[in-house]
Amino acid sequence: MRREPDDLYPPIEPYDSGLLDVGDGNLVYWEVCGNPDGKPALVVHGGPGSGCTPRARQYFDPERYRVVLFDQRGCGRSTPHASDPATDLRHNTTHHLVADMERLREHLGITDWLLYGGSWGSTLILAYAQAHPERVTEAVIAAVTTTRRSEIDWLYRGAGQIFPEAWHAFREAVPEAAGPDEVIAAYARRTESPDPEVRERATAAWCAWEDAVLSLEANPGPAPYSSRPGPAQQALVRICSHYFSHGAWLRENQLIDEAHRLAGIPAALIHGRFDLGGPLITAWELDRAWPEAELTVIDDAGHLGGPATRRAVLAALDRFAK
Repeated sequence: MRREPDDLYPPIEPYDSGLLDVGDGNLVYWEVCGNPDGKPALVVHGGPGSGCTPRARQYFDPERYRVVLFDQRGCGRSTPHASDPATDLRHNTTHHLVADMERLREHLGITDWLLYGGSWGSTLILAYAQAHPERVTEAVIAAVTTTRRSEIDWLYRGAGQIFPEAWHAFREAVPEAAGPDEVIAAYARRTESPDPEVRERATAAWCAWEDAVLSLEANPGPAPYSSRPGPAQQALVRICSHYFSHGAWLRENQLIDEAHRLAGIPAALIHGRFDLGGPLITAWELDRAWPEAELTVIDDAGHLGGPATRRAVLAALDRFAK
């Protein structure tokens, strides 16, 4: 299907969808769209806990790709939903999500697939690809992160050097935290409170900080975090604070140290130079450790991307479709 260079492909609807039982009481929502006989591709959403969106379908040529999307545990249309404080997150970890992706691949009868995602999605793509390199044909990753503790510390403390007023408000919302290193864990505890007002205040404070970090980027739409519907916002913050307070259950620098496992997998890495949520250094280090990866730096974009980021992603996906 032809399209203009700056345009996404036209909106499409899934031709199949369902809820996959992945164990531990979790049902993971999935959908498939595009060409049933096309090249398989999996969309790995960010957050963690943001859920997949219809717009992600439009990055793929529907005549050449069989596109799979899914909502990671606890968010989107997956159940139980993390916005409910009674939902147990003990079985919601990076390793569980990697296993869910592999179970979904088997459920759909797919031998191997291209992986596409960004931000937290890039961390999960890398974790899956290093665990199952034989199942990954290519990867297209925007806004590269590996969720190292150093990256988490930058996002929830270091960036306060640029936005001191916003970080002060973020810090003051959890006065029980004894020091900066305990702030994320304090938010995680508050998002599990049985008191809805405690959960709502913590969610609002977290989203206000995330929006502040992205506030210098060109974004004609609503605030990326604070504008989300209540339950989706609560699930996102609860899952984020849960993952980040545990370092995503990854060894520090694990995904870059283990990049040799990705040998033979072509990849397009696309990153905005002024991404304050995830500085360029991570993408640069991953590119150096992964010979088959090609890094494209977008000089006029940040974490949310922009027209040039969109063009780079579309070009990579069109190229790999061949």
